Amino acid sequence: MRSSGNKPTVVNRRTASRLLLAAALVGPFVAACGNGGFRPLYGSAAFGGAAADERLAEVAVAPIPGRVGQQIRNELIFHSTGGGGETKEPRLRLDVAIRESVTSTLVQSDGDSRGQVFNIEASFRLIQVTDNSVVLTGTSYGRAGFERYQSIFSNVRAREDAENRAAKVVGEDLKARLSAYLAGSA
Repeated sequence: MRSSGNKPTVVNRRTASRLLLAAALVGPFVAACGNGGFRPLYGSAAFGGAAADERLAEVAVAPIPGRVGQQIRNELIFHSTGGGGETKEPRLRLDVAIRESVTSTLVQSDGDSRGQVFNIEASFRLIQVTDNSVVLTGTSYGRAGFERYQSIFSNVRAREDAENRAAKVVGEDLKARLSAYLAGSA
């Protein structure tokens, strides 16, 4: 029996054995954190290596053609510089090629579509600047739905909004992938 203040607390053998088992299972994971086995993605240099955001600032984003491409590029530059616009000397270059498409949904019997989905497929390559070797490749996808209206201006504005939302999704996905790669290659 333990005493906490005036109220006695009873710890039985089953509870004690469960606590010992939990400590035995969790112990190696906690120990690995101190040895550099696990590092937080957005940690500081105190956790071993530069933070992912600092390393992301060393990536130059090549121009991406089109309005949606520019939106994706702006998103990536904002994430890598924190909105300050200051970049480090680039060690890596990110090349992105996008493919856009629109899928009609909610098609009525007369053939009119009441809704559409804007799709982006962004293929990317992360290239080492010093020797032009490709160190990471992949594809990111973004989708955003929008409704169709009688007004032409409303349709144009709804599509632009969907393009912006899909570009933001692709930009955030690319940032996460790059950050994970850069954190692992420290």
